Amino acid sequence: MNFDLWEPYYREILEYFGFDRTQDEEAARLLSSLMTRDNILSLASLAHGNEVTVCGNAPCLKDELEKIRGVVFAADAAAEVLDAKGIFPDAVFTDLDGATDRLLELNESGTIVVIHAHGDNMPLLRYWVPRFKGPVVATTQSVPLPNVYDFGGFSDGDRAVFAADELGAGHITIIGFDLDDENVDPVKRGKLFWARKLLALIGHAC
Repeated sequence: MNFDLWEPYYREILEYFGFDRTQDEEAARLLSSLMTRDNILSLASLAHGNEVTVCGNAPCLKDELEKIRGVVFAADAAAEVLDAKGIFPDAVFTDLDGATDRLLELNESGTIVVIHAHGDNMPLLRYWVPRFKGPVVATTQSVPLPNVYDFGGFSDGDRAVFAADELGAGHITIIGFDLDDENVDPVKRGKLFWARKLLALIGHAC
């Protein structure tokens, strides 16, 4: 998504949650400095013209796995649910708060890890990013940099949908999303609210 189009929504999100834009921008610069390679072309080739299934990490995911078609994009810990069922995620979108050594192994086996920088995860970036040996792509929700992309979206799941859309997926199927879940804390409830609002912008109502 063109940043000029995305920025008004980003500003609203910052105000809604009380987040600090300068911290987001600092995190993006940090991630940029840690990136020794950029596999954006590999990610684009996965999506462009293909059927992509984006898997969120809601509890309903395990009951919807039969809906998976084509390329598999996983939101953070949804990768573990897929992995446990023998399903190899083609790409995992993560801000690293659910990262494990298993994600490192999946990455070495070819899973593209799409690493997101935001103001609260700089220690995680420093710890995890140098450990990934396979294909990686960097993202931000603030101003993009030459090797740090902004596809739009806010949380891991909706960012994966935005990326699939931006990179030209032929069709996108969304599973493992429960935007009406009331058994979550207020911050998570806010993220679900924004996920619904943002996904509607690109024609993906949940």
